[in-house]
Amino acid sequence: MARAETTTDPTAGSPAGTPLTPWIAAAVTFLSSGAVLVMEIVGLRLIAPYVGVTLQTSTAVIGFALAAIALGAWTGGAVADRVDPRRLIAPLMVAGGALVIAVLPLVRFTGSWVDGADAGAVLLLAAVAIVVPAALLSAVPPMVVKLQLSNLDETGAVVGRLSGIGTLGAIAATFVTGFLLIAIFPSSVILVGTGAVTVVAGLVLGLLLRPAAGGRSRVPGALVVLAVLGAALAAVAPTPCEEETAYHCARVEADPERESGRVLMLDTLRHSYVDLADPTHLEFEYVRAIAAVADASFPPSEPVSALHVGGGGLTLPRYLAEVRPGTRSLVLEVDPGVVAIDREQLGLQTSPELRVRVADGRVGLADEPAGERDLVVGDAFGGLSVPWQLTTREALRLVDRALADDGVYAVNLIDNPPLGFVRAELATLREVFEHVVLLARVPILTGEDGGNVIAVASQQPLDTEAIAAAMTDHDLAWRVASGADVDDLVGDADVLTDDHAPVDQLLTPYGRP
Repeated sequence: MARAETTTDPTAGSPAGTPLTPWIAAAVTFLSSGAVLVMEIVGLRLIAPYVGVTLQTSTAVIGFALAAIALGAWTGGAVADRVDPRRLIAPLMVAGGALVIAVLPLVRFTGSWVDGADAGAVLLLAAVAIVVPAALLSAVPPMVVKLQLSNLDETGAVVGRLSGIGTLGAIAATFVTGFLLIAIFPSSVILVGTGAVTVVAGLVLGLLLRPAAGGRSRVPGALVVLAVLGAALAAVAPTPCEEETAYHCARVEADPERESGRVLMLDTLRHSYVDLADPTHLEFEYVRAIAAVADASFPPSEPVSALHVGGGGLTLPRYLAEVRPGTRSLVLEVDPGVVAIDREQLGLQTSPELRVRVADGRVGLADEPAGERDLVVGDAFGGLSVPWQLTTREALRLVDRALADDGVYAVNLIDNPPLGFVRAELATLREVFEHVVLLARVPILTGEDGGNVIAVASQQPLDTEAIAAAMTDHDLAWRVASGADVDDLVGDADVLTDDHAPVDQLLTPYGRP
């Protein structure tokens, strides 16, 4: 019996076309798939200055990228059965590349109009950053597959090979972007470069395919104009970034009311305030609250050994060095770009007494020798939330291990009513430490308002009266909640563990209403 064969019929009534050269098919599939993953990774950084970096922003970007890939692949395959793919592949690549470039000004202009970081703003910006260009580029691989199918006996091999090549392109883009490109180039350069390479590849492919398509493969000039216009708009689009670090969009602003005052902005937040002339000036209330804990817990002017999980502008380490000469502070800061800004714009001078280690806080805690720290300060944030891996029972056990027997842990938290995250973190602290108190403004404790609070924990009794007096000395109208007040606040809150720490979901507005 003769083997059954069939030829691909790109258009009804048209003869089958010649497949692409294998290396061209592989290159087009690799590039179009890789460009989508570049967009996904850079897209998160692109929207972060406007809505922060939370689990919700990551989820929105990944979700829209997957939706765009599904939409593009499904639509591209369906269209390829009705229209000669050789007429569409090049225009799709040029259009997709042009929109990759145009995404930059679109997100920045849209972001400048967004007010707040609620779910609607997150979804809007993620959609603008991802959906249309990713869908167009995702339509290319099924069209390439269609062109390569000339024999039913080879269908599996062709589909499998090109699917594998597309996946390899996505993997390569993920690793190269995450490990290399972001460390070297700003997000704007990565996006414009990716888009430009895709546009050029599409134009070249259009020239190669035109003879095979009977002269019908033509890239509309409007798409090229769109790419050029997108690049021009990218150059003038408003940006909140003074510098783009490995993790943040950062800038330093001068305080118009204090000549030596500087504010470090990371993404959407006023992260640190540094007085270049007076390290004892503590502008932010929560920093004054932590300073009050240190003042009340240790004899005046006596040096201490302190570990700071989260650096920012290093306001508190500078304060301790000034008021407690001889204090040894180690700061764990995950972002080398923030440390560079501290040195270049905020007057940071490190020494054997004030050291900075670029490392994740959890990793740094695991490396700490046991029982050597008098004070551990937690002030690490990703957007509005403490990174979940620093909130769990297992992480707090590392904090406890690092502390001396009479050591004190003070951690900065942010939440809004009904304080779902704060309640859970207090419950977790009480799993590890014998004594836990909370410092906060009265409206926060009564559920009328939200903002910063300081949780304080130790294995030894905490002198709450001394802490309250020290807060008064620092011009703070905060209250110390302890004992039954903390019991009532914690209620039935769950303990956070490495296995279950839904920090972002507990935070308002993403948590319970």
